[in-house]
Amino acid sequence: MPTSDAEIERVRELVASIPPGRVATYGDIAGAAGLSTPRTVGWIMRTDAADLPWHRVLRADGTPASHLARRQLARLVEEGCPLRGDRVDMTVARHRFGSQSGES
Repeated sequence: MPTSDAEIERVRELVASIPPGRVATYGDIAGAAGLSTPRTVGWIMRTDAADLPWHRVLRADGTPASHLARRQLARLVEEGCPLRGDRVDMTVARHRFGSQSGES
């Protein structure tokens, strides 16, 4: 089933709500948006995220996208996001979205 405009906007809202120095995973966002797979979030981020804090969205293990790693980690460090080597310390930096409503 195609991704609806409402689902795209919900993902955009969630990404925009991640505060500086914090991060969320593709799965966190998918869960908060009510999507069935994190891959949909990845697709939205690739096609419609230029005006969003895209650098705050990571894989579940805290690693950045390989083709953006240096730039993404540099932006996160500028915001005070804690790193452990080449990944974000998810136990400290993970943003938790609100309860069932998905609000942050």
